Amino acid sequence: MSSRFEKLREIVAQLRAPGGCPWDREQTNASLSPKMVEEVYEAVAAIRNNDDVNLREELGDVLLLVLMHAEIAREQERFDIDQVIESITAKLIRRHPHVFGDSAVRDSAGVVRQWDAIKLDEKKEQQRNYLDEVGAALPALMRAQKVQRKAAHVNFDWSQTSDVIAKVDEELNETKQAITSQDSAAIAAEIGDLLFAAVNLARKNGLDAETTLQRATDKFVQRFNALENELQATGKRLGDVSLADLDEIWNAHKKRNTSRIDRLS
Repeated sequence: MSSRFEKLREIVAQLRAPGGCPWDREQTNASLSPKMVEEVYEAVAAIRNNDDVNLREELGDVLLLVLMHAEIAREQERFDIDQVIESITAKLIRRHPHVFGDSAVRDSAGVVRQWDAIKLDEKKEQQRNYLDEVGAALPALMRAQKVQRKAAHVNFDWSQTSDVIAKVDEELNETKQAITSQDSAAIAAEIGDLLFAAVNLARKNGLDAETTLQRATDKFVQRFNALENELQATGKRLGDVSLADLDEIWNAHKKRNTSRIDRLS
């Protein structure tokens, strides 16, 4: 094993040892869970921004948390990092028989189906249903897309994108009807169905729903910041301007930005 990896593992153990860092010694697997999610998202943000400097740093933070979780487990005699590495090594070999075995599968679609079949066989004693393996703790968009993708692997999927668009239209109409009825439970259910259909539309177009929404949110934030800056330049503040005036500034900025993109395309 790499001496650098060993040194990092020793540092983590020292931080957790008597006389180490009080904060690190207080941590548990549960207390570190939110930090794990945060660091993974920060790594994803660095990837999205093509920022290799931050990506290198964020991957280091993720690795640190992996070692922290494993060290806590080792102290409690549950498992250690060596067993983590052994487990993932064995799993990679087991689930890639087309590389390490005699499987004839060669295309990506076949590999995915093979992976799912092997995984399902491995977990058949732990789960009752095919979709049980999709973690309920995943972010909602990610979970929806993963559920839809797995259903598609066993042929439960719309054949045409137009079918998905029709489903989105159907759910939008049902949402409008629920809003008209002023039934809060129905409104929540129909908006949920509409979001689920929108995720499906993203998936059918080869898009990651989480990333797509992040980009849309980034775009809104950029335009809203530009709106705020324009107000400040004229001595005005958010909250003191009517919606009509805000819309006028927003639409003007949107038009300028769209024209710039058109010229660059």
